[in-house]
Amino acid sequence: MTMSGFVTEGFHHVALVAGDRGATVAFYRDLLGFSLVDEGRHGDGDRLVFGDPAGRPGTLLDVAVRPGAGRGAFGVGGVHHVALGVGDQAQQLKWKRRLTDAGVPVSGPYDRTWFHSIYFADPDGQILEIATEGPGFAVDEPAEALGQALIQPKPQRLVGQRDEAAIRATTHPEPVPEVDDAMRLWGLHHVTGFTGDLDAAGGFYEGALGLRLVKRSVNQDDPDTLHYFWANYDGTRVLPGSDITFFGWPAHARGTRPGVGQTDHVAFRAKDADQLLAWREHLADRGIAVSAVEDDGPFQRVTFQAPDGLRHELATDGPGFGAG
Repeated sequence: MTMSGFVTEGFHHVALVAGDRGATVAFYRDLLGFSLVDEGRHGDGDRLVFGDPAGRPGTLLDVAVRPGAGRGAFGVGGVHHVALGVGDQAQQLKWKRRLTDAGVPVSGPYDRTWFHSIYFADPDGQILEIATEGPGFAVDEPAEALGQALIQPKPQRLVGQRDEAAIRATTHPEPVPEVDDAMRLWGLHHVTGFTGDLDAAGGFYEGALGLRLVKRSVNQDDPDTLHYFWANYDGTRVLPGSDITFFGWPAHARGTRPGVGQTDHVAFRAKDADQLLAWREHLADRGIAVSAVEDDGPFQRVTFQAPDGLRHELATDGPGFGAG
């Protein structure tokens, strides 16, 4: 990343809200195979950070455990689902079998054109997706001209026209008692939220974070709703782990309600403390209300909001977990 361009390298972490520590550890560590890389106190509850064994940015789920807190609900200004990446469809089907055998309902796999997806929820109702790495955004547009046309999915991929019975029956043939290296989730694939104004969202993410529009399409589960994608895109390739997507809802639609089972914020990467200060100045120069730099232990951060109210951070890659 060159600071003259102010383009984030992608996601640093996603912060979730949970209601029970034991259920959260059993789900994210024991079932999904993430490492518990850090834990401590956060307000009146625990803070649990899951990721790869090294706690690398882009792999992190930062979970605030708030026993007794109210349940949240998604809506405009919030996140619908958090997608985790896996290599290919064969490994994705192993996840479907492992999750269903553990009593977790799974929908899919669905062919989303640019990747394949399965969906499920954590113990608090946070919607999660496991998405494959490919075939990628250039499968239906030239790589040098992404996001320029409104792409209509093939009819057989749309709700009401796809073969739901066949989709339900598609899974791995054998039980999957362990998470092997091939199926291991590599980190944050994308995050999908709701906005009441796609144009305003685009102006914000392009201006504030340097992301570019890479796909314009519709929600395959609700074809009357537009679905746009922004990512770190240099005109030739889309950087994995950098795309944030939005369903375009009416401006008067219900807003998100923070709480258990919802995403608290989405954090993007800054290389180091000096770069974070430059990012802060960049945001302030654009008229975006941004916090002072805060020390959060494993990293430093600044916080700010998108026009719809979705909370964001920019967080430094280091010093990292275990640095102290």
